[in-house]
Amino acid sequence: MIEIERKFLVTSEAFKSQAHSKHSIAQGYLNSNPDRTVRIRIRGESGFLTIKGKGNKTGMTRFEWETEISLLEAKPLLALCEKGVIHKTRYEVEVGKHTYEVDVFSDENEGLIIAEIELNSENESFEKPDWLGKEVTNDPRYYNAYLSQNPYKDWK
Repeated sequence: MIEIERKFLVTSEAFKSQAHSKHSIAQGYLNSNPDRTVRIRIRGESGFLTIKGKGNKTGMTRFEWETEISLLEAKPLLALCEKGVIHKTRYEVEVGKHTYEVDVFSDENEGLIIAEIELNSENESFEKPDWLGKEVTNDPRYYNAYLSQNPYKDWK
């Protein structure tokens, strides 16, 4: 139930030709407090309830608990969420022995593309593809909960 994850900006759309899957995602927050977020996500025909704790000093490691819920449960829960539902398309790209989840944001966050990689330890090595840009792991502006309240289109 511990998630170790690093986040990067993406510099091109070259990842799309390497992706082995693509999903539309809508997600909102019942609680966007950085110490404990509670998220509702709809991905395709499935719903998910996720609780995340506060990240450590590096921003890489934090508690995460997730369970699948029915679409019939997820839709009304998403409607109860705080203002700022996020819409994005997620591409999954295998690079070496890891999978990058590349999120192409739309609507209020259009223009933002972030790649995430889950690791087994903070020091685990991994391949960095050419389209991977600056690391933003410890920058809270790139957390989805922050983006739901402070859309990328409003950044200066």
